[in-house]
Amino acid sequence: MGKTTKDFHRIVVEDVPLIDVRAPVEFSAGAFPNAVNLPLMNDEERHLVGIRYKQQGQESAIALGHELVSGGVKEARIAAWQQFINENPSALIYCFRGGMRSQLSQDWASAAVGREVQRLEGGYKAFRTYLMEHLEPGWLNSRPLVVGGRTGSGKTLLLHRLNNVVDLEAIANHRGSSFGRFINPQPTQINFENNLAWALIQHEAATHPLMVVEDEGRHVGSRYLPKPLVEYFAAADVIQLETPLIERVQITFDEYVTAAQASFSAVYGDDGLFQWLEDIRGSLSRIRKRLGGERFKRINQLLQKAYDHQLETDESSVHKRWIEVLLIEYYDPMYDYQLENKKQKIVFHGGADEVLKYIKQQS
Repeated sequence: MGKTTKDFHRIVVEDVPLIDVRAPVEFSAGAFPNAVNLPLMNDEERHLVGIRYKQQGQESAIALGHELVSGGVKEARIAAWQQFINENPSALIYCFRGGMRSQLSQDWASAAVGREVQRLEGGYKAFRTYLMEHLEPGWLNSRPLVVGGRTGSGKTLLLHRLNNVVDLEAIANHRGSSFGRFINPQPTQINFENNLAWALIQHEAATHPLMVVEDEGRHVGSRYLPKPLVEYFAAADVIQLETPLIERVQITFDEYVTAAQASFSAVYGDDGLFQWLEDIRGSLSRIRKRLGGERFKRINQLLQKAYDHQLETDESSVHKRWIEVLLIEYYDPMYDYQLENKKQKIVFHGGADEVLKYIKQQS
Protein backbone atom coordinates (compact mmCIF):
# COMPACT_ATOMS: atom_id res chain seq x y z
CA MET A 1 0.00 0.00 0.00
CA GLY A 2 1.54 3.30 -1.10
CA LYS A 3 1.27 6.60 0.69
CA THR A 4 -1.99 8.51 0.55
CA THR A 5 -3.06 12.07 1.34
CA LYS A 6 -6.39 13.67 2.17
CA ASP A 7 -5.03 17.20 2.58
CA PHE A 8 -7.55 18.51 0.08
CA HIS A 9 -7.17 22.09 1.31
CA ARG A 10 -3.49 22.14 0.39
CA ILE A 11 -4.21 20.58 -2.98
CA VAL A 12 -6.64 23.39 -3.81
CA VAL A 13 -4.67 26.29 -2.37
CA GLU A 14 -1.38 25.19 -3.94
CA ASP A 15 -2.97 23.99 -7.19
CA VAL A 16 -1.28 20.61 -6.85
CA PRO A 17 -1.28 18.78 -10.22
CA LEU A 18 -3.41 15.63 -10.32
CA ILE A 19 -3.35 12.54 -12.51
CA ASP A 20 -6.84 11.15 -13.00
CA VAL A 21 -6.47 7.48 -13.96
CA ARG A 22 -10.19 6.90 -14.48
CA ALA A 23 -11.50 6.20 -17.96
CA PRO A 24 -12.12 9.20 -20.25
CA VAL A 25 -15.91 8.83 -19.98
CA GLU A 26 -15.64 9.24 -16.21
CA PHE A 27 -13.28 12.20 -16.52
CA SER A 28 -15.54 14.02 -18.98
CA ALA A 29 -18.49 13.72 -16.59
CA GLY A 30 -16.61 15.46 -13.79
CA ALA A 31 -13.04 16.16 -12.73
CA PHE A 32 -10.96 18.83 -10.99
CA PRO A 33 -9.50 22.06 -12.38
CA ASN A 34 -5.85 20.94 -12.13
CA ALA A 35 -6.34 17.32 -13.23
CA VAL A 36 -5.11 15.66 -16.40
CA ASN A 37 -6.69 12.44 -17.65
CA LEU A 38 -4.05 9.74 -18.12
CA PRO A 39 -6.21 6.64 -17.73
CA LEU A 40 -5.18 3.19 -16.60
CA MET A 41 -7.87 1.79 -18.92
CA ASN A 42 -9.63 3.43 -21.84
CA ASP A 43 -13.42 3.38 -22.15
CA GLU A 44 -13.60 0.13 -24.10
CA GLU A 45 -11.23 -1.70 -21.76
CA ARG A 46 -13.17 -0.48 -18.74
CA HIS A 47 -16.41 -1.61 -20.37
CA LEU A 48 -15.05 -5.09 -21.04
CA VAL A 49 -13.73 -5.45 -17.50
CA GLY A 50 -17.12 -4.37 -16.16
CA ILE A 51 -18.89 -7.04 -18.19
CA ARG A 52 -16.43 -9.67 -17.01
CA TYR A 53 -16.97 -8.59 -13.39
CA LYS A 54 -20.75 -9.02 -13.70
CA GLN A 55 -20.45 -12.38 -15.43
CA GLN A 56 -17.52 -14.05 -13.66
CA GLY A 57 -16.65 -11.96 -10.60
CA GLN A 58 -13.81 -9.79 -9.36
CA GLU A 59 -10.89 -12.17 -9.75
CA SER A 60 -11.64 -12.84 -13.41
CA ALA A 61 -12.20 -9.12 -14.05
CA ILE A 62 -8.83 -8.24 -12.53
CA ALA A 63 -7.15 -10.88 -14.68
CA LEU A 64 -8.76 -9.44 -17.81
CA GLY A 65 -7.65 -5.94 -16.81
CA HIS A 66 -4.04 -7.06 -16.55
CA GLU A 67 -4.36 -8.84 -19.89
CA LEU A 68 -5.74 -5.74 -21.62
CA VAL A 69 -3.22 -3.39 -20.04
CA SER A 70 0.01 -5.24 -20.71
CA GLY A 71 2.97 -5.14 -23.05
CA GLY A 72 3.16 -2.01 -25.19
CA VAL A 73 -0.14 -0.65 -23.86
CA LYS A 74 1.12 -0.80 -20.30
CA GLU A 75 4.45 0.73 -21.25
CA ALA A 76 2.79 3.65 -23.04
CA ARG A 77 0.55 4.46 -20.09
CA ILE A 78 3.38 4.28 -17.59
CA ALA A 79 5.47 6.50 -19.87
CA ALA A 80 2.67 9.12 -19.91
CA TRP A 81 2.53 9.12 -16.09
CA GLN A 82 6.30 9.27 -15.87
CA GLN A 83 6.53 12.26 -18.21
CA PHE A 84 3.81 14.17 -16.35
CA ILE A 85 5.36 13.45 -12.93
CA ASN A 86 8.82 14.45 -14.13
CA GLU A 87 7.32 17.75 -15.35
CA ASN A 88 5.17 18.11 -12.20
CA PRO A 89 7.08 16.53 -9.28
CA SER A 90 4.29 17.21 -6.75
CA ALA A 91 1.64 15.39 -8.84
CA LEU A 92 -0.81 13.05 -7.11
CA ILE A 93 -2.80 10.12 -8.51
CA TYR A 94 -6.47 9.33 -8.04
CA CYS A 95 -9.22 7.05 -9.31
CA PHE A 96 -12.88 7.05 -8.28
CA ARG A 97 -12.67 5.75 -4.71
CA GLY A 98 -8.91 5.54 -4.20
CA GLY A 99 -8.98 1.79 -4.66
CA MET A 100 -7.43 -0.75 -6.95
CA ARG A 101 -6.97 1.38 -10.06
CA SER A 102 -5.09 4.20 -8.34
CA GLN A 103 -3.13 1.75 -6.17
CA LEU A 104 -1.91 -0.13 -9.22
CA SER A 105 -1.19 3.09 -11.10
CA GLN A 106 0.67 4.41 -8.06
CA ASP A 107 2.85 1.29 -7.89
CA TRP A 108 3.71 1.37 -11.59
CA ALA A 109 4.32 5.13 -11.66
CA SER A 110 6.47 5.05 -8.52
CA ALA A 111 8.63 2.28 -9.97
CA ALA A 112 9.04 4.26 -13.19
CA VAL A 113 10.13 7.54 -11.56
CA GLY A 114 12.20 5.90 -8.83
CA ARG A 115 10.35 7.37 -5.88
CA GLU A 116 6.96 7.04 -4.23
CA VAL A 117 4.10 8.99 -5.78
CA GLN A 118 1.17 9.66 -3.48
CA ARG A 119 -2.48 9.05 -4.29
CA LEU A 120 -5.64 10.68 -3.00
CA GLU A 121 -7.22 8.88 -0.07
CA GLY A 122 -10.81 8.16 -1.00
CA GLY A 123 -10.17 9.23 -4.60
CA TYR A 124 -12.44 11.44 -6.65
CA LYS A 125 -15.46 10.70 -4.49
CA ALA A 126 -13.86 11.95 -1.27
CA PHE A 127 -12.41 15.06 -2.90
CA ARG A 128 -15.73 15.85 -4.58
CA THR A 129 -17.49 15.55 -1.19
CA TYR A 130 -14.97 18.00 0.30
CA LEU A 131 -15.58 20.51 -2.49
CA MET A 132 -19.37 20.25 -2.23
CA GLU A 133 -19.16 20.98 1.49
CA HIS A 134 -17.32 24.17 0.61
CA LEU A 135 -20.20 25.40 -1.54
CA GLU A 136 -22.03 26.07 1.72
CA PRO A 137 -21.61 29.76 2.64
CA GLY A 138 -21.37 29.05 6.37
CA TRP A 139 -17.61 28.54 6.21
CA LEU A 140 -16.94 31.77 4.27
CA ASN A 141 -15.39 34.60 6.25
CA SER A 142 -15.21 37.27 3.55
CA ARG A 143 -18.16 39.64 3.11
CA PRO A 144 -19.89 39.41 -0.28
CA LEU A 145 -20.34 42.53 -2.39
CA VAL A 146 -22.36 42.37 -5.61
CA VAL A 147 -21.60 44.55 -8.64
CA GLY A 148 -24.72 45.31 -10.66
CA GLY A 149 -25.38 47.44 -13.69
CA ARG A 150 -27.15 47.53 -17.02
CA THR A 151 -26.17 45.16 -19.81
CA GLY A 152 -22.95 46.37 -21.43
CA SER A 153 -21.93 48.58 -18.52
CA GLY A 154 -18.57 46.83 -18.23
CA LYS A 155 -19.04 44.88 -15.01
CA THR A 156 -16.73 42.09 -16.11
CA LEU A 157 -14.09 44.60 -17.25
CA LEU A 158 -14.28 46.20 -13.81
CA LEU A 159 -13.93 42.88 -12.02
CA HIS A 160 -10.79 42.12 -14.00
CA ARG A 161 -9.18 45.14 -12.35
CA LEU A 162 -9.62 43.62 -8.87
CA ASN A 163 -7.89 40.72 -7.12
CA ASN A 164 -10.63 39.85 -4.61
CA VAL A 165 -13.14 38.58 -7.18
CA VAL A 166 -14.90 35.28 -7.69
CA ASP A 167 -15.64 35.44 -11.42
CA LEU A 168 -18.84 33.43 -11.82
CA GLU A 169 -19.03 34.02 -15.57
CA ALA A 170 -15.48 32.81 -16.14
CA ILE A 171 -16.13 29.70 -14.03
CA ALA A 172 -19.33 28.99 -15.97
CA ASN A 173 -17.75 29.95 -19.33
CA HIS A 174 -20.74 32.13 -20.12
CA ARG A 175 -21.36 35.85 -20.24
CA GLY A 176 -24.62 35.58 -18.36
CA SER A 177 -27.09 36.85 -20.98
CA SER A 178 -29.17 35.38 -23.78
CA PHE A 179 -26.26 36.18 -26.10
CA GLY A 180 -23.65 35.02 -23.61
CA ARG A 181 -22.58 31.66 -25.03
CA PHE A 182 -18.96 31.22 -26.06
CA ILE A 183 -17.94 29.11 -29.01
CA ASN A 184 -16.62 26.39 -26.66
CA PRO A 185 -19.26 24.77 -24.44
CA GLN A 186 -19.95 25.39 -20.79
CA PRO A 187 -18.51 22.94 -18.27
CA THR A 188 -20.74 20.17 -16.98
CA GLN A 189 -22.75 21.11 -13.90
CA ILE A 190 -20.45 18.87 -11.84
CA ASN A 191 -17.35 20.62 -13.16
CA PHE A 192 -18.96 24.01 -12.61
CA GLU A 193 -19.54 23.10 -8.97
CA ASN A 194 -16.02 21.71 -8.58
CA ASN A 195 -14.47 24.81 -10.14
CA LEU A 196 -16.67 27.16 -8.12
CA ALA A 197 -15.75 25.48 -4.84
CA TRP A 198 -12.10 25.62 -5.90
CA ALA A 199 -12.35 29.39 -6.48
CA LEU A 200 -14.11 29.98 -3.16
CA ILE A 201 -11.49 28.01 -1.22
CA GLN A 202 -8.63 29.87 -2.90
CA HIS A 203 -10.37 33.19 -2.24
CA GLU A 204 -10.75 32.40 1.46
CA ALA A 205 -7.16 31.21 1.69
CA ALA A 206 -6.05 34.63 0.42
CA THR A 207 -7.84 36.16 3.49
CA HIS A 208 -9.65 38.83 1.51
CA PRO A 209 -12.15 40.63 3.76
CA LEU A 210 -14.39 41.24 0.73
CA MET A 211 -15.63 38.87 -1.98
CA VAL A 212 -16.71 40.74 -5.10
CA VAL A 213 -19.08 38.99 -7.50
CA GLU A 214 -21.12 40.06 -10.49
CA ASP A 215 -24.89 40.19 -10.17
CA GLU A 216 -25.93 36.93 -11.82
CA GLY A 217 -28.99 35.45 -10.14
CA ARG A 218 -29.13 31.67 -9.88
CA HIS A 219 -28.26 30.73 -13.45
CA VAL A 220 -25.19 31.55 -15.49
CA GLY A 221 -26.16 30.23 -18.87
CA SER A 222 -27.35 26.68 -18.34
CA ARG A 223 -25.34 26.23 -15.13
CA TYR A 224 -26.81 27.06 -11.75
CA LEU A 225 -25.48 28.10 -8.38
CA PRO A 226 -26.41 26.09 -5.28
CA LYS A 227 -29.42 27.62 -3.54
CA PRO A 228 -27.55 28.53 -0.30
CA LEU A 229 -25.00 30.53 -2.29
CA VAL A 230 -27.74 32.25 -4.28
CA GLU A 231 -29.38 33.34 -1.04
CA TYR A 232 -26.01 34.39 0.39
CA PHE A 233 -25.25 36.67 -2.56
CA ALA A 234 -28.85 37.92 -2.76
CA ALA A 235 -28.59 39.29 0.78
CA ALA A 236 -25.35 41.17 0.04
CA ASP A 237 -24.85 44.89 -0.51
CA VAL A 238 -25.01 45.99 -4.14
CA ILE A 239 -22.89 48.49 -6.04
CA GLN A 240 -24.46 49.99 -9.12
CA LEU A 241 -22.04 50.55 -12.02
CA GLU A 242 -23.30 53.41 -14.18
CA THR A 243 -22.04 53.68 -17.74
CA PRO A 244 -23.27 56.04 -20.53
CA LEU A 245 -25.20 54.38 -23.33
CA ILE A 246 -22.59 55.16 -25.98
CA GLU A 247 -19.94 53.34 -23.92
CA ARG A 248 -22.28 50.42 -23.25
CA VAL A 249 -22.88 50.02 -26.98
CA GLN A 250 -19.12 50.07 -27.61
CA ILE A 251 -18.39 47.54 -24.84
CA THR A 252 -21.10 45.23 -26.17
CA PHE A 253 -19.85 45.66 -29.73
CA ASP A 254 -16.26 44.91 -28.72
CA GLU A 255 -17.24 41.66 -27.00
CA TYR A 256 -20.18 40.30 -28.95
CA VAL A 257 -19.09 41.41 -32.43
CA THR A 258 -15.35 42.07 -32.69
CA ALA A 259 -14.09 39.44 -30.23
CA ALA A 260 -16.83 36.92 -31.05
CA GLN A 261 -16.26 37.16 -34.80
CA ALA A 262 -12.54 36.61 -34.27
CA SER A 263 -13.30 33.47 -32.24
CA PHE A 264 -15.63 32.09 -34.89
CA SER A 265 -13.12 32.83 -37.64
CA ALA A 266 -10.39 31.05 -35.69
CA VAL A 267 -12.54 27.91 -35.54
CA TYR A 268 -14.44 28.02 -38.85
CA GLY A 269 -12.02 29.92 -41.08
CA ASP A 270 -13.68 31.64 -44.05
CA ASP A 271 -17.10 30.44 -42.84
CA GLY A 272 -16.59 32.06 -39.43
CA LEU A 273 -18.53 35.25 -40.10
CA PHE A 274 -21.59 33.34 -41.29
CA GLN A 275 -21.40 30.98 -38.32
CA TRP A 276 -21.25 34.01 -36.03
CA LEU A 277 -24.37 35.42 -37.72
CA GLU A 278 -26.20 32.13 -37.21
CA ASP A 279 -25.23 32.15 -33.54
CA ILE A 280 -26.57 35.69 -33.06
CA ARG A 281 -29.75 34.75 -34.89
CA GLY A 282 -30.16 31.77 -32.60
CA SER A 283 -29.77 34.01 -29.55
CA LEU A 284 -32.40 36.41 -30.92
CA SER A 285 -34.77 33.52 -31.56
CA ARG A 286 -34.48 32.40 -27.93
CA ILE A 287 -35.88 35.75 -26.77
CA ARG A 288 -38.36 36.19 -29.63
CA LYS A 289 -41.46 35.92 -27.43
CA ARG A 290 -40.14 38.49 -24.97
CA LEU A 291 -39.10 40.83 -27.77
CA GLY A 292 -42.44 40.65 -29.51
CA GLY A 293 -42.94 39.96 -33.21
CA GLU A 294 -42.46 43.50 -34.54
CA ARG A 295 -39.33 44.25 -32.51
CA PHE A 296 -37.84 40.83 -33.30
CA LYS A 297 -38.35 41.46 -37.02
CA ARG A 298 -36.86 44.97 -36.82
CA ILE A 299 -33.71 43.87 -34.96
CA ASN A 300 -33.25 40.93 -37.33
CA GLN A 301 -33.43 43.32 -40.28
CA LEU A 302 -30.84 45.62 -38.72
CA LEU A 303 -28.61 42.62 -38.03
CA GLN A 304 -28.90 41.40 -41.64
CA LYS A 305 -28.18 44.86 -43.05
CA ALA A 306 -25.12 45.20 -40.83
CA TYR A 307 -23.91 41.76 -41.87
CA ASP A 308 -24.40 42.52 -45.57
CA HIS A 309 -22.64 45.86 -45.17
CA GLN A 310 -19.70 44.17 -43.42
CA LEU A 311 -19.39 41.63 -46.25
CA GLU A 312 -19.34 44.40 -48.85
CA THR A 313 -17.09 46.92 -47.07
CA ASP A 314 -15.28 44.97 -44.33
CA GLU A 315 -16.68 47.60 -41.94
CA SER A 316 -18.37 46.16 -38.84
CA SER A 317 -19.29 49.25 -36.82
CA VAL A 318 -22.78 49.34 -38.33
CA HIS A 319 -23.62 46.44 -35.99
CA LYS A 320 -23.85 49.04 -33.23
CA ARG A 321 -27.30 50.00 -34.57
CA TRP A 322 -29.02 46.74 -33.64
CA ILE A 323 -27.03 46.53 -30.42
CA GLU A 324 -28.31 49.94 -29.34
CA VAL A 325 -31.92 49.00 -30.10
CA LEU A 326 -31.55 45.76 -28.16
CA LEU A 327 -30.07 47.53 -25.14
CA ILE A 328 -32.65 50.34 -25.03
CA GLU A 329 -35.79 48.41 -25.91
CA TYR A 330 -35.12 45.00 -24.36
CA TYR A 331 -32.38 44.87 -21.76
CA ASP A 332 -32.89 48.25 -20.09
CA PRO A 333 -36.61 47.82 -19.29
CA MET A 334 -35.89 44.32 -17.98
CA TYR A 335 -33.10 45.61 -15.76
CA ASP A 336 -35.24 48.51 -14.49
CA TYR A 337 -37.88 46.00 -13.42
CA GLN A 338 -35.33 43.86 -11.60
CA LEU A 339 -33.77 46.93 -10.01
CA GLU A 340 -36.95 47.67 -8.07
CA ASN A 341 -36.24 44.65 -5.89
CA LYS A 342 -32.63 45.69 -5.25
CA LYS A 343 -32.87 49.41 -4.59
CA GLN A 344 -32.71 49.02 -0.84
CA LYS A 345 -29.48 47.01 -1.12
CA ILE A 346 -27.58 49.56 -3.24
CA VAL A 347 -24.88 51.15 -1.08
CA PHE A 348 -22.98 52.98 -3.82
CA HIS A 349 -23.32 53.94 -7.46
CA GLY A 350 -21.02 55.61 -9.94
CA GLY A 351 -18.73 55.20 -12.91
CA ALA A 352 -16.07 52.53 -13.21
CA ASP A 353 -13.26 54.51 -11.55
CA GLU A 354 -15.52 55.64 -8.73
CA VAL A 355 -16.78 52.11 -8.10
CA LEU A 356 -13.25 50.73 -8.23
CA LYS A 357 -12.10 53.30 -5.65
CA TYR A 358 -15.05 52.51 -3.38
CA ILE A 359 -14.42 48.75 -3.50
CA LYS A 360 -10.73 49.19 -2.72
CA GLN A 361 -11.63 51.38 0.26
CA GLN A 362 -13.92 48.65 1.55
CA SER A 363 -11.22 46.03 1.06
